[in-house]
Parts: sequence; C-alpha cells; structure tokens
Amino acid sequence: PINWRLAAPEVRYLLEHSGAAALVCDAELLELADAATAGLEGSLARVAIGADAPAGWLALPDVRAAGEDDADPAWVPAAPDDVHRLMYTSGTTGRPKGVMLSHANLAWKNLAHLVEFGFQRDDLGLACGPLYHVGALDLTTTTLVAAGATVIVHRAFDAAAVVDEIERSRVTTVWLAPAMVNAIMALPDVASRDLSSVRVIINGGEKMPIPLIERIQRTFPSAWFADAYGLTETVSGDTFLDRGSIIAKLGSVGRPCLHLELDLWDDEGRSVSPGERGEVVLRGPKVFRGYWRDAEATERAFAGGWFHTGDVGVRDEDGYLWIVDRLKDMIVSGGENIAGSEVERVLYEHPAVLEAAVVGRPDERWGEVPVAFVACREGATATADELIEHCRGQLAKFKVPKDVTFVDALPRNPSGKVLKRELRGG
Repeated sequence: PINWRLAAPEVRYLLEHSGAAALVCDAELLELADAATAGLEGSLARVAIGADAPAGWLALPDVRAAGEDDADPAWVPAAPDDVHRLMYTSGTTGRPKGVMLSHANLAWKNLAHLVEFGFQRDDLGLACGPLYHVGALDLTTTTLVAAGATVIVHRAFDAAAVVDEIERSRVTTVWLAPAMVNAIMALPDVASRDLSSVRVIINGGEKMPIPLIERIQRTFPSAWFADAYGLTETVSGDTFLDRGSIIAKLGSVGRPCLHLELDLWDDEGRSVSPGERGEVVLRGPKVFRGYWRDAEATERAFAGGWFHTGDVGVRDEDGYLWIVDRLKDMIVSGGENIAGSEVERVLYEHPAVLEAAVVGRPDERWGEVPVAFVACREGATATADELIEHCRGQLAKFKVPKDVTFVDALPRNPSGKVLKRELRGG
C-alpha cells in the first residue's frame, strides 16, 4: 500500500523504485495518480476503483471480468520466504526504503499476536487508521483476519465516529496511535458513552501522565491498554506492556512477544546491563528479509546478525523496555515517520538555501512536528513562507516544516556533523 498523503513526486519515486507493474487507485485520488504516473502509462497498468475509468485507466470491474473469463488461470507458487509485500518507510539517507516482508514474516507475526491477545472468531475489530501504516494494517487488522474474526474499516479517522462505532457495534479491539487516543479523550461526552465492549486497545507507546491513564481506564473499563513498540521492518508489534503494569512500569513499552529476541547493544556490539542505555537490536522469524534493491542498507541494518532498529532503550531487571532516544534522524508526527533528511533534501533544492536541518518540535496534538533551521547563501534571501511553499510542491503535507528559523550557520561538532540535539533544545 502507498501512503495517499504523499505528494506526486514521492509517489512516482515509489512506483519507479519498486518496479510496480500496476497501480490500483481510488477514484478520489486519480488526480494525484495522474500527476505521479505522467509518462509511465506504457509500462504501468492503471486501475481505477469506484468510478468510470478515465482515458488511460482500466475499470476494476473490467479487470475482474477478464480474470473470471480465464478458464485456466496461471497459479504462481509462493514459498514462505517469498516477498509478500513491500512497505516503504522513511529513509534516513533521504529516500524511502522498500521493506521486503515475506509470507513467513506475516505468519509468524500473526501467531505471536494471536498468542499475546487471544483473539477469537467472535472478536470484532475496528480499523480506523490508514491501512498504509503498518500499525493500522498489522497490529490488529491482519491478525484478526488470521483468527477468522471480523474487522470494520473506517475510510478515515474521526474520533466521534470511532466512539459511535464502538458503542453501536460493540467493537472488542482497536489500534490507536497516540494522537488518536488524545482526540478521543478530548471528546466532551466520551466519559458518558458505553465503551465496555472493548477488551484490547493497542497504542503506539507514548509516555502518558497517570491522570490521563486513569481517565482512559475509566472510559474503557474492560480494556487492556497495551502500549507497544514495533517497526515496519518487523511487521509491527515487537513488545507489549501487560495489563497489570501500565502504572507500575509507567512509560515502558513492555517485553518482547513470542519468538522475538531483543537485546540492547553498546557502540561495540556488546550487550549492556539493566539500567544502561543501548541500541535496540532484534532477531526472529518476523524480522524482514532486507531492503528492496539496497544491499548496502541491508548489510548495515543486520551488522552482527541482528537487526539494528536505530532506537535507544533501557531495560530494567524484569526485562521491561523503555525507548529513550533515537539514533536515526527520525521525527514521529501523529504516528507517521518523517526522516529529517528527506525534508532537508527538498530544502536544498531551493536556490537560496546554503544548509538546512530539520528536527522534531514537541506538539500537544501530534507528538512532534517538523521544523527547519536554514542558513542562506551569501547575498541570497528567502522567507519562511517561501520555503514552506517550496516544500509543499514536493512533500506530503505532514512532512512540510511547520516553521522555519533562519540562522547564520548550523551548529556542528569538530567532525562537521550537525548537532541536531542543540537545535531541538533551542
């Protein structure tokens, strides 16, 4: 699945990099798709859903009918390690990377999560997040399908609609990013609604104050509010905080799920002791095969035989994990990953920009939002609005800097690396 919030140049890159043979597109996104595929019509089949197919497009019913008329369809055998899908994740070197997830990765993830949460055929899930996001797609949706359960899909997230659906349909499980939880808890009537059917809420692992946790527990009296940690590269859901520890282990994302090994390593690749910081590394059958057409990035990611997440964590004596920092240049805004480098790449294309750095700024609604620090070339000038507008034409709306600060020069260490921690602190 492609993130429909991306700008046309970003979508085009994914299509070209993946070598896609077909693009299946909803009617309301045809304008974006036309812009992204201009010049690719000869090598890419374009299929429209929910509308009469415009020129250059195939209608989905016609494609289906053609398949039904084939009396002897060609069956393609699939091995467990064959690629099931590509999920593109923000690349810290400036371009998204294609994560190769295999059939086996998905099966092992489903098994681990079914054991963790005990989903049954009579469960009813609600998918109210975007299904291009591994959390919305895999933390509950594909697992519930594997259990033979039913999933209601909302076209877009709306906090009031989610609460209405839970109360009306007696939903039992839902995945919610932190920003979605905040929106639901901000509804004026949420405390008076009957949300007792929900037994599992999987959340994205954001530290919450105890008063908010207690409000959530009162609002969803039957629910296990399971803080989680996971990545696209592992089909999501690597650790979960158990039901009884949300306050006792405040801020923790829990312990590893079934069949997943987790360790914390120092810069020399050695395990650290409880209470010490180290990079989170993972190993197990749900960890991805590698990055599509990027052997170098794959080799770096699996140095020492374990997958390096780029996240810094601390474990206590009981094995509970806290995520405390990121080694990767990554901003998390409303559950979306934004690589600072991909925004910087676009800023550098502006003729007035000499150097640029993009970092996350705390935001009450989204967790973080991207902001830019820019030094202009000698004799050149630009305004914040001008640079923001320049980014709008090349980037998804959520990646566009919300603010631009002009500086004489970016802070750097003796080796020339930009000190982004200073910019975040400033």
